[in-house]
Amino acid sequence: MQTPYLVAAILSAVTGLVHSAFGEILIFRHLRNGSLVPALGAPPLRERHVRIIWATWHLATLFGWAFAGLLLQLALGHTMSASLVAGAIVFANLGGAVLVLVGTKGRHPGWIALSIVAALTWLGAGAV
Repeated sequence: MQTPYLVAAILSAVTGLVHSAFGEILIFRHLRNGSLVPALGAPPLRERHVRIIWATWHLATLFGWAFAGLLLQLALGHTMSASLVAGAIVFANLGGAVLVLVGTKGRHPGWIALSIVAALTWLGAGAV
């Protein structure tokens, strides 16, 4: 067991959870009109700006959780295979694509890029 990796994994996972929870409580609840995705503009921000900020806010959490998963594997002494790393990348980018797609009603093209990265990574992992 690699304790520094384990502590880093736990910290990364908890940081992501706290980041998303506090963001929802302290920022986004004030911009919500009863829906999952906040849609109330707050000058100078318009609804579309608030929606992409919400998606990006939670995208950071997904990326942190993907890193936490990799760090946990290192902590447990598992070999860091290409398929393991690729899986974490696919998880983070595909989850992010869904967040941006839903958060912006498909109007922000970031979901397309994140989906392509996930797909190419998945295809590349199959070639390994």
